[in-house]
Amino acid sequence: MEDSIRSAIRLLDGAVRYDGDSVQVVRPTTLTSDAMDRLVEQAVFAESEADRDAARWLIWELAQETGCGPASIHDLYLARGRGDVDGFTVPAMNLRVLAYHSARAAFRAAIKRKAGAIIFEIARSEIAYTDQRPAEYTAVVLGAALREGFRSPVFLQGDHFQANAAKYKADPTKELDAIRQLIDEGLAAGFYNIDIDTSTLVDLSHPTLDEQQRENYLRAAELTAYVRNHEPDAVTVSVGGEIGEVGGKNSTVEELKAYMDGYHRSLKEMGKYVGLSKISVQTGTSHGGVVLADGSIAQVKLDLNALKELSEAARSGYGLAGAVQHGASTLPEDAFGNFPKYGACEIHLATGFQNIVFDHPKIPGKLRETVRDWVVKNCASERKASDSEQQFLYKSRKKAIGPFKRDMWHLPADVLAFISADLEARFGFLFDQLKIQGTAEAVRRYVKAPVMRHAAPRPVGAAAPDDAEAGE
Repeated sequence: MEDSIRSAIRLLDGAVRYDGDSVQVVRPTTLTSDAMDRLVEQAVFAESEADRDAARWLIWELAQETGCGPASIHDLYLARGRGDVDGFTVPAMNLRVLAYHSARAAFRAAIKRKAGAIIFEIARSEIAYTDQRPAEYTAVVLGAALREGFRSPVFLQGDHFQANAAKYKADPTKELDAIRQLIDEGLAAGFYNIDIDTSTLVDLSHPTLDEQQRENYLRAAELTAYVRNHEPDAVTVSVGGEIGEVGGKNSTVEELKAYMDGYHRSLKEMGKYVGLSKISVQTGTSHGGVVLADGSIAQVKLDLNALKELSEAARSGYGLAGAVQHGASTLPEDAFGNFPKYGACEIHLATGFQNIVFDHPKIPGKLRETVRDWVVKNCASERKASDSEQQFLYKSRKKAIGPFKRDMWHLPADVLAFISADLEARFGFLFDQLKIQGTAEAVRRYVKAPVMRHAAPRPVGAAAPDDAEAGE
């Protein structure tokens, strides 16, 4: 393992000094060169597990050294709940395909706008089909921050750490244990922002709102307590809850109150735990949008008044940052400016970035055809009888992201440059619409990101000290 660490350090062309225990940056400018590209690539694609883990460890330590380590947005969101900050909506971005290049583009757009309130996230469902476990996602995003010279705390988020309703019904303990294991994995990787989604357990057949939400708020409280019992001592993880499954019926203020009141009662019975910082709601969107037969996206009837009422109720009644909007990246261009106006504290964006890559005119035709053929062959069981060819391909092509991750990463340099430029333009447009310009100052004021050192990786079976030490 020692050889793997020194090999990883050599990729940085003398920019880092290593004493056998810790690293010190001696030439910061090298971190923003293509040397970082090589290190991140090793963190993702190294044939040897030792080489991969060494690269990931080195990226983590460099992020701690330079001030762009993982952090929780919890205190900024509580400040928003108090009314100390307002007027912007935080973009939470799921980077499924070309994650490193996409993150670099996002950081470039953020730096130009002095924006610090941005979140990089990945959902439970995405981890598998994109072939990105939390440790890899963290290395990719932190590597991108280092590469672009972003020197503010980085917010990494576990999105939709969701209970599968069918699996929960069959074996509740097993399904909740699977979420707990994912929380453990996320926390170890620096996911200090976690969205607990047990909204799939809401049962609208019950006569009262409390009964409808009970399984949701009970399990959310249990998982919150689990997060609190396992988060690092120096970190208060930002935990989000959800009252309505995305794509389902629109949420109401009454449902929010039923969930939050039940959640607080349940959490209090478990001990003195810090609760939620935000609440996700349903206002008319769906993940990926509704695809029409010709492959276009249907117009969405977004209930902005409901979003405003839910955000106000979350802030005034419970001190939360507000309501979170999911499934928004495929909305019309003129929709995004409404989210700050109507008080949304956070908005989740995913499919739109994926579409930029998949549909980019510079993607080589042969690769495009190969991906299409793979989807047709391997995702045939997902095709509904009513799906047109365009609908099926649009909905299923995301499953090709993991199998073709290496092919996309190694596209010709000029192709990657064109795609990256278009991604940066898209991030810039969204950041402007969401009014996050200048939020780096609010992050500096409210977010305290402790230095979290990790011990150097050791071979399996070797004795190791504590995984992390926290210090200011």
